[in-house]
Amino acid sequence: MSITVNLYYTGKNGSARQFAEEMVASGIVDAVRNEEGNERYAYFFPMDDPETVLLIDRWRDQAALDLHHKSEMMEQIAQLRSKYHLYLRVERYVDEA
Repeated sequence: MSITVNLYYTGKNGSARQFAEEMVASGIVDAVRNEEGNERYAYFFPMDDPETVLLIDRWRDQAALDLHHKSEMMEQIAQLRSKYHLYLRVERYVDEA
């Protein structure tokens, strides 16, 4: 059973893209990708909404996602989200295989 979470970060004046760029440059993205149970962590830029960044975040199971949510990186991500004044919308999908 994998869990896929789509996170839509929306801001103004390019702030969502700046957030994603800082996530990569700071090493947070690589750190998340190296966490046990992470299967995907990738940013996309919707063509019809230049102020939004889509993060597709996929985890092996709920236990791996729970550990991620308790990690130090979550605080760093929250601080960056606040720094760039982003609104967050979340969609969650569970594979029942």
